[in-house]
Amino acid sequence: MTRDDTPLWLFADQLGPAVHGGEHAHREVLLIEATSALTKRRYHRQKLHLVLSALRHAERDLGDRATLLKADTYTAALKRFDRPVLVHQPTSHAAERFVHRLKERGLVADILPTPTFALPRKDFQEWAGERTRFRMEDFYRDQRRRFDVLMNGSDPVGNRWNYDEENRESPPRKQSTLDVPAPYKPREDDIDDAVRRDLDGMNLDTVGVDGPRLFAVTPAEAKRALTRFIDHRLPTFGRYEDAIMGDDWAMSHSLLSVPLNLGVLHPLDAVDAAERAYRDNRAPLAAVEGFIRQILGWREYMWHLYWHFGPDYTDNNALNARTPLPDWWADLDADSVTANCLHHALLGVRDRGWTHHIQRLMVLGNHALQRGYRPDQLTEWFATAYVDGFRWVMPTNVVGMSQHADGGLLATKPYASGGAYINKMSDHCGDCEYDPKKRLGDDACPFTAGYWAFTHRHRDMLAKNMRTRRAVSSMERLEDLDAVLEQESARDRF
Repeated sequence: MTRDDTPLWLFADQLGPAVHGGEHAHREVLLIEATSALTKRRYHRQKLHLVLSALRHAERDLGDRATLLKADTYTAALKRFDRPVLVHQPTSHAAERFVHRLKERGLVADILPTPTFALPRKDFQEWAGERTRFRMEDFYRDQRRRFDVLMNGSDPVGNRWNYDEENRESPPRKQSTLDVPAPYKPREDDIDDAVRRDLDGMNLDTVGVDGPRLFAVTPAEAKRALTRFIDHRLPTFGRYEDAIMGDDWAMSHSLLSVPLNLGVLHPLDAVDAAERAYRDNRAPLAAVEGFIRQILGWREYMWHLYWHFGPDYTDNNALNARTPLPDWWADLDADSVTANCLHHALLGVRDRGWTHHIQRLMVLGNHALQRGYRPDQLTEWFATAYVDGFRWVMPTNVVGMSQHADGGLLATKPYASGGAYINKMSDHCGDCEYDPKKRLGDDACPFTAGYWAFTHRHRDMLAKNMRTRRAVSSMERLEDLDAVLEQESARDRF
């Protein structure tokens, strides 16, 4: 049994009251800045800023309870602290193995269940049972029932579980932005200034550019960010959830993934606030349901499948994708890219470390799928180049959803599309050098042509899938298919 005075060690993604409050509110708190963690991978510069800012703000907010140690490694800091600590389950396989080794050495007294998600890991294990195929919709409905969210007794509010069909509108055509109130933007302070100076002095190998802090890193900031989203942006979130506008990087998105993944905002708090907005007639049901599905459905689902599928999941490569990530991609060289959609997506990663989910899936992921980029390298890139890309977030999102590299364990079909989809859902194609309607020629859209090259490369697999067999039939009727395949095999410009 853990002693009542055992200090609590918080990782940088466990910084909220769900971890250090409640039954642990009396405990001393240990925070560690480990140089080895900052240098281990090639992270986005703004991601490192967010993590350090979150840790140092947590020290300030916790006052006398907190001790912040700076050391080369976590182990060195724990030895210097010289007292066994209590810790909650960390959020990656490697970190979990690490804390168990620390426990064997007596540096960790006990390891507690993760409190920063709605559903405990043991409950998901019971739900998963002996399943060999997984559907998010099944999980999502059970989550709604379990937590009594948007329910009227045993039935969903509105007698529908899913309003996805109402959340797929194209962007408004006669305006360059969505024209909604801006998202919450935190005010940088002396802590942020010190973080920036320290990072400048460390000479780290990073990607992206430095910039103003755009995301909440404290519980107080997260609460303000949530309130602003619910009050001013949620009503238009659903309709344009899947749309892309070149001059409006945030649109109506919540920008809450960073505080959620830092642990300073609990998912059920976000879900409860959204449901209250619907119950109070401040937001339409389709928008509220779409947001709740992202948080209580998809985010929780990805978290649990990360653990369920295990540490070897990123070794999956069912489509035999062997192309290394090109330098222009890895270095976020958006200026070397001609296609508007791809240029803007890389620009968003370079300048902010963030793009919304459709740019991730249907632009960046779609391009990588068509070109056969290695899924393990792509997973690593998303986890390090995105400010919300913690280790648990990306394997199932990239390997399973985006790249179909698990052979259909998670998604029922590959998410490949031609330029027509991007033209419908964005304002990028009108002034692009490439024509989304063309698959052959100097101005042939790399997504349109690439779609047919991908379909041809995987025609046997796609023909066996009811959801994709029509694409194979359409490809077989193309009179210029051989020319398209030759063109795409030589393409080095996008």
